[in-house]
Amino acid sequence: MLSKLDQTDLQILQLLQQNARLTNKEIGERLNKTATPIYERIKRLQEQGYIKGYVAVLDHKKVDRGLMAFTHIQLKDHSNEALCIFVEQMARFDEVLECYQMSGEYDFILRVAVKDLDTYHDFLVNKVFKVVPLGSVQTTFVLKETKRETAFPLIGTK
Repeated sequence: MLSKLDQTDLQILQLLQQNARLTNKEIGERLNKTATPIYERIKRLQEQGYIKGYVAVLDHKKVDRGLMAFTHIQLKDHSNEALCIFVEQMARFDEVLECYQMSGEYDFILRVAVKDLDTYHDFLVNKVFKVVPLGSVQTTFVLKETKRETAFPLIGTK
């Protein structure tokens, strides 16, 4: 899919990943283009699904989500119904920031953000454990965040 984009498209995507608040005029100035073709390109990139949305990245500690955990989950039942129920429920829980179905020993990895250890325990016992029968759960807690990036490197990857 990346091969369908030209260098200007890639530069626009790179700039928007760094700062989604840039105006079309500001992007155009950085790329030596006018605002109108930049607008048209961004509109096309959105329509084609390259740009899925725009967000503000918050400091999880300042919004009372100081405990970050990665929870590995193995289900007892691997039927399509159980998998669908689990995925649907995880998507509904505010504590779950990301949910990935995995290969290997565990079926899912969740990235969870909560206030503290008591809140995490409550989330696990009163929400996750009640969705479908679980085989095993292993949680690792983040002690220190060294790097968190939301941008994909695009320039020079074509």
